[in-house]
Amino acid sequence: MRWALVKVCLAVTTMVVVAFAVPLGLVVKEMARDRAFSNAEREAAVVVPALSITTDRDQLERVVASAGSDDGMAVHLPAVDGRAAVDLGRRRAAASDVAAVRKLGRASTTDVPGGSALLQPVALSLGTVVIEVYVPESAMSNGVGTAWAVLAAVGVALVVGSVAVADRLGVRMVQPARRLVEGAHELGEGKLGARVPEEGPNELRLAAVAFNSMADQVVQLLANERELAADLSHRLRTPLTVLRLNAASLGDSPAAEQTRTAVAQLEREVDTIIRTAREAKPQTAAPGPGAGCDAAEVVRERMAFWSALAEDEGRKVRTAGVDRPVRIPVARADLAAALDALLGNVFRHTPEGTAFAVDVHNGDDAVIVLVSDAGPGIPDPEAAMARGRGSGAAGSTGLGLDIVRRLAESTGGDVRIGSSVLGGAEVRVWIQLDGREPVRRGHRGAVRRRRRLAVG
Repeated sequence: MRWALVKVCLAVTTMVVVAFAVPLGLVVKEMARDRAFSNAEREAAVVVPALSITTDRDQLERVVASAGSDDGMAVHLPAVDGRAAVDLGRRRAAASDVAAVRKLGRASTTDVPGGSALLQPVALSLGTVVIEVYVPESAMSNGVGTAWAVLAAVGVALVVGSVAVADRLGVRMVQPARRLVEGAHELGEGKLGARVPEEGPNELRLAAVAFNSMADQVVQLLANERELAADLSHRLRTPLTVLRLNAASLGDSPAAEQTRTAVAQLEREVDTIIRTAREAKPQTAAPGPGAGCDAAEVVRERMAFWSALAEDEGRKVRTAGVDRPVRIPVARADLAAALDALLGNVFRHTPEGTAFAVDVHNGDDAVIVLVSDAGPGIPDPEAAMARGRGSGAAGSTGLGLDIVRRLAESTGGDVRIGSSVLGGAEVRVWIQLDGREPVRRGHRGAVRRRRRLAVG
């Protein structure tokens, strides 16, 4: 590509130089010729006044000698009163040419040995006198060689300069293209971190931007595939929790022990699947306009499910803010999965008999869902929010809170962990209603704003 561009530029520049230099060289040559004949006309004009004053041969010879140089001028007098025609000076033009000019009465040029001759007729009382001025070849080409040399040098400089510029442009175009090809090969070989610099000509820069965006999307798609496997596996934790609790109440029979062993093994298998797929960064797509669900209805439905287990374990349950519809831009299945993850953590990580509550606060631009309990709390909220780490206890992968966080961030909100009024942990899920990008608020300002919304 680089050498092709150089060849094209060389050919185009050469044609342009030839197209302009050749006509310009011919114009220079013609201008030199015109300049030589203009000088000859001026020399002839010097003799005209003398011819109008006298026709004496001696005087005219002196005038011709003073006007011309190196026998470069001649005066041809016509035959008058029986006297023969007289030629003063050195005649170079043919007699027929002189006679033709005398007859026509207008100036003319004719080729003579060593150059050309200007024949200028002058009408006098004694007849038409023809003044011949010799123009040598050297006078007609004076300065032409120098001008042509300058034109040739300029043309060569233009060609060389264009080749150098084309070579630099070729390098500027080829290098980004080569990097783009290398990046595509690396991405095709499975090197997902392959990216190309976004530089070079505008078209190649846009191609690099598109390539990097495509590579990011490929990485994200692969991450989402692994994330989907982790999320689907994590949703199995809810029915497994129910099975584990029910198996605990079966007594001490061999069948009951086998059931508990099978449930424990199934939980371990699910945890293994989750840990295998936990490294990818998840992505939750926000629903489009008109999509979403009624948060109050979903909370009532899930609380009806978990209330049966709570009654078996002697847990007190309280809900608030679910007596009227609360629309949020979140898919129903996603909100249900997030609530199951939070409530499952309550049952899994707090002793039996621990009370818990779910509150829904509806504001102008956001909805807050609070899940609080009276358990021991979460000593390290940051570690609990870290995906793949969890609380460090057996069966804790950290994916439950990560699912909740991704749900909130898909709407522009976030998740906070703190202390509840019941004395245990409180998970505050902020769901933005206007679909704005997440705003990185200061911690204190965000807490004050949420508290105002919760109180209202």
